[in-house]
Amino acid sequence: MVKVHHVTGYDHFLRFVKDIKNDNQVTNILFSGSKLENGLSWCSDCVEANPFIETALKKAPEDSHFIYVDVGDRSTWKNMNNPFRKNTDTHLSVIPTLIRWKQPQRLEGEQCTKRDLLEMFFSDEE
Repeated sequence: MVKVHHVTGYDHFLRFVKDIKNDNQVTNILFSGSKLENGLSWCSDCVEANPFIETALKKAPEDSHFIYVDVGDRSTWKNMNNPFRKNTDTHLSVIPTLIRWKQPQRLEGEQCTKRDLLEMFFSDEE
């Protein structure tokens, strides 16, 4: 079964990925806007992509990790000095963004609503 984790904020994200035991396990990360009181992200693109990502996640290797990362509220995200934008491992310019940690696989924005791209992303182990 895919190990699902939820992380909020940049500092927590850095600590989490530092401590995660990869043991050659695939680690996929979704960066999304924080949730509002209604349980949905303030980011409408993230809300739109979520059901597509959830469905495609079923194609991920059973021993993989999937990390939901909350990048902050709208004003935090829109700040061009947001550390998620500056970090060379994440280098975010849009949300949602789905990456394979320390690998080249990456889907951004509208790509996260494309079933075929998502299925390829999650089924591709290398």
